[in-house]
Amino acid sequence: MTIPAQFDAKTIENKWYDYWMKNNYFHSEPDHRTPYTIVIPPPNVTGVLHMGHMLNNTIQDVLIRRARLKGFNACWVPGTDHASIATEAKVVAKLKSEGINKSDLTREEFLKHAYDWTDKYGGTILEQLKQLGCSCDWDRTKFTMDPDMSASVIKSFVDLYNKGLIYRGYRMVNWDPEAKTTLSDEEVIYEEQQGKLYFLKYKIEGSEDFLTVATTRPETIFGDTAICINPNDERFVHLKGKKAIVPICGRVIPIIEDEYVDVEFGTGCLKVTPAHDVNDKVLGEKHNLEIVDIFNEDATLNSFGLHYQGKDRFVVRAEIAKELEEKGDLAKTEIHLNKVGTSERTKAVIEPRLSDQWFLKMEDLVKPAIQSVLVDGDIKLHPKRFDNTYAHWLNNIRDWNISRQLWWGQQIPAYYYGDGKEDFVVAENIEEALILAKGKTSNSQLQASDLKQDVDALDTWFSSWLWPMSVFGGIMEPENEDFKYYYPTNDLVTGPDILFFWVARMIIAGYEYTGKKPFSNVYLTGLVRDKQRRKMSKSLGNSPEPLELIEKFGADGVRVGLLLSASAGNDIMFDEELCNQGKGFTNKIWNAFKLIKGWEVSDSIPQPESSKVAIEWYEAKLQQTLLEIEDNFEKYRISDALMGIYKLVWDDFCSWFLEMIKPAYQQPIDSLTFAKAIEMLENNMKLLHPFMPFLTEEIWQHIAERTPEEALIVSTWPEIKPFNAQLITDFENTIEVISGIRTIRKDKNIPFKDTIELKVVNNDKASTYFDTVVTKLGNITSLDYVSDKVDGALSFRVKSNEYFIPITGNIDVEAEIKKLEEELKYTQGFLKSVQVKLSNEKFVANAKPEIIENERKKEADALSKIATIEQSLAGLK
Repeated sequence: MTIPAQFDAKTIENKWYDYWMKNNYFHSEPDHRTPYTIVIPPPNVTGVLHMGHMLNNTIQDVLIRRARLKGFNACWVPGTDHASIATEAKVVAKLKSEGINKSDLTREEFLKHAYDWTDKYGGTILEQLKQLGCSCDWDRTKFTMDPDMSASVIKSFVDLYNKGLIYRGYRMVNWDPEAKTTLSDEEVIYEEQQGKLYFLKYKIEGSEDFLTVATTRPETIFGDTAICINPNDERFVHLKGKKAIVPICGRVIPIIEDEYVDVEFGTGCLKVTPAHDVNDKVLGEKHNLEIVDIFNEDATLNSFGLHYQGKDRFVVRAEIAKELEEKGDLAKTEIHLNKVGTSERTKAVIEPRLSDQWFLKMEDLVKPAIQSVLVDGDIKLHPKRFDNTYAHWLNNIRDWNISRQLWWGQQIPAYYYGDGKEDFVVAENIEEALILAKGKTSNSQLQASDLKQDVDALDTWFSSWLWPMSVFGGIMEPENEDFKYYYPTNDLVTGPDILFFWVARMIIAGYEYTGKKPFSNVYLTGLVRDKQRRKMSKSLGNSPEPLELIEKFGADGVRVGLLLSASAGNDIMFDEELCNQGKGFTNKIWNAFKLIKGWEVSDSIPQPESSKVAIEWYEAKLQQTLLEIEDNFEKYRISDALMGIYKLVWDDFCSWFLEMIKPAYQQPIDSLTFAKAIEMLENNMKLLHPFMPFLTEEIWQHIAERTPEEALIVSTWPEIKPFNAQLITDFENTIEVISGIRTIRKDKNIPFKDTIELKVVNNDKASTYFDTVVTKLGNITSLDYVSDKVDGALSFRVKSNEYFIPITGNIDVEAEIKKLEEELKYTQGFLKSVQVKLSNEKFVANAKPEIIENERKKEADALSKIATIEQSLAGLK
C-alpha cells in the first residue's frame, strides 16, 4: 500500500471502524478464555454526546482494548436508559407544542408517543460513540425498556414484595411540582438561598391579644391546624389551653404544647402545618391534628387557598405578604438564609407532600454492600478517598421511595380488586394477579376486568440497579450460560455523582440476587471543567461540541488530549490545546513510521555496533516502561499509563532510538537493524492501540500485509521479559554527554558536518558501552580516554567526568577567551549579589524557607558555572 504523506484522520477512522465491525472483533461469546467484562453506564436514550461521556467511554475503551490484546474474552455491553423523568418531560413538551395534553390521552396512547420519540431520537449517542472508536459489542445493545429488561424489573419487584421488603406507605415525600412526581431523598439537592423570615400575628380567640409566629412560607397558613409552644417556656404560660385564629382564613386552631419547639429559635411559637412539613407531620400524628393539604400537584393553591386558588405558591407568597401587611397581621420581615431542596432533574423547588407511595426497606439489604466495600475490600473504589462518601450514604440510608407518578417506565405490578388501600395483590402479570385476588377475596367470580393496575411507574434507578445482571438475563434465567460466564463483571467506569444512585444500589442488588459482587473495581472519573475550573454547560457556552473536536483533531487526538489530563477522581481542566497536543503526537508517530519505511534496506552490509547497542537499550527501555504501565493500570492510573507510553514513543523512540540507528544520508540500513526497528515499532503500536486505535491499526496494516486474524485489534500485548536496568542508567549519562557536545557545537557555531575529536577524563569510571553512539551522534572522528586535562580545548562536565573538544581552525581563540572572560565577570557579579543577600541576617530571619532555598541554589549554580568557565579559560590560554 502507498503510504499517504499526511495522516487523514477522518478517512482512516471510517475505514478501520468499518473493518472492525465487518470482522466482528467487538463481539463476544462464552468460550475457553477468561472473560473480561464491562457494562456501560447507560446514557439517557435521547441524550447526545457530551465531554463527560467522551472521557468516561474513552477510559472504558482503553480498558476493553487492552484486555482484548492481553488474551481475555473481552465483552463491553452498551445500552441506554429510559430516563423516566427527563424523557417524559420531553415527550409532554413535544405533545404540548402540537396542542395535545397528556391528560387527554390514555396511558397506552401516551406510551406510543413516547416510543415514537425514543425510536426517532434514541440511540443517537451510541452512534456517536462509534465515531470515538468505542469497541462495544453492539450485538448485545440493551435498552432498559426492552421487554426482557422490563420483565426483570417486574420480577425483582414481585420478589422483594414477597420477601416483605417492599411496602406501600402514606408518607411525607419529596414532590417535584414540575415533573409532577415524587423523588427519592438522594434526588434532592439542597442549596442555600436567601429569602425572608415573615413574622405573622395570630389573634388569641376571645381576646385582643395575639401571638407572633416566624415562618419562611406565609402561603402555607391555609394549612395551619395548630400553634405549638414549649411547655417549659415561661413567656407563654398564659396561652396554655387557648386557641388562636389563623389570619385571612379565620380558622380557629388549638395551641398545643410540645418540647420539640426550640425556645431559642424565632419567636418560640411554631405554626403546625402537617400536610406540608415533615416535622409538622410528626407533631400532627402525636397530637391527632387535622391534615389540610392546600396544594395541587403543580404547587398551585387549591380551594383551601380561598381567593388565591389556582395561583403558584411563589406568586401567593408575595401577594399574601402584602395582604397580611394591609390587615396589620405582618409584624415585620427579616432577610433569612435558608437551605432549600431542589429537584436534581428539573431544578424545581421540592414540595413536601403526603402521599401513598411504594417503598423498599433498605436497612438489611445494605449490609452486604457495606461489608464488601468498607470491610472486606472485595470491591475497590478508585480513588480510595471515595470510600468515605460511600460510607456516609450507606450508613445513613433510608427506605427508598421507588414509585413515580409517571407513565414512561415499568408500571408497578400491583393490582387493586377493591376500593380499600390494602385491597391489592402483587404479581408479574394480570393472569397471576387474578389467581391471587380470587384467593384473597374467596371470590371465584372475579374477572381480570375487575382488577385495576397501579398507575405509577417505578423509579428509573430501580431498573438500572439490575443492569450488570439483567443485560445477561441473570434475573429471568440465573442459570443461563451468558450470565454464568460474564458475571460478575470486572470494572465499572462512572462518575462520583452517581456513586449512591447507581453504583451502591447495583452492589446491593448484586448481593441480594446472586450473593456475589457485580464488579471488582469502580473507576470514578472527575468532572470535565473548563480552564477557569467552571463546570461545562450549554448556558455558559463553555462546553465544546465533541463531534466537532473529533472533526478538528481526529478521534485519536481527542482521546489522548482527554486522557493526558484525567487522573482518577480529579476534575479535568479541559483545554482544546490538549487535543491539539494529541493531534501533534499522532503526526509525530506517523512521520516516524514514514521515516522508517522510507529507508533503503540492504542484506549485504554489517550491523553497526552503535545500532546493536541502541537496540539493546531500547528493548530494555520498552520493558521498563511496560512494567510501569502494568503498575499504573493495576492502580487505575490510566493517565499515567498513557504518559509513560507517550514519553517512550516521543522521547526514547523518536528522539533517540531512530537517531541512533538512522543510516547516513542516501545510505541503506542493514537488514538486521531494520527488522528490529520494525519489531520495536510494532511493540509501540500494541502499547498505544488502546489509546489511539485508528492510527495504530493504520500503521500496523501498512507495516506488512495482514490477514483479518492478524489485525492489531486482536494481536497480543507485549510480553514482560527480564531486562538490563544498568543499560538504562548508563544511557542517561550518555544523553548528558551528547547534549554537552551539541551545546558546544551550537554555541561555537560548529556545523554537524564538521567532525570533531573528544577526549575524556573518566573520573567516574563511567561505562564506555555507548561510546559508539556518542561517536555517531556527535560526529566524532576519535574518542580517547586521557588521564589529564587537555590544553587548548573547549570543555564540559558530566558529574565528575571531564570532556574536552580540541580547538581546530574553526574557532577564533582570542574571541572565545574574550567571550568567556565577559561571562565570568557577569557570573561573579551575580554570585556576589546573591551572597550579599544570604549574609543579611534580617533577610534570612524573615524570608520564607523556600525563598532561602532558592537563593542557596542560585549560589551553588553560580559557583559551578564559574568553575566551568575558569576551566575552559585555562584550557584556552
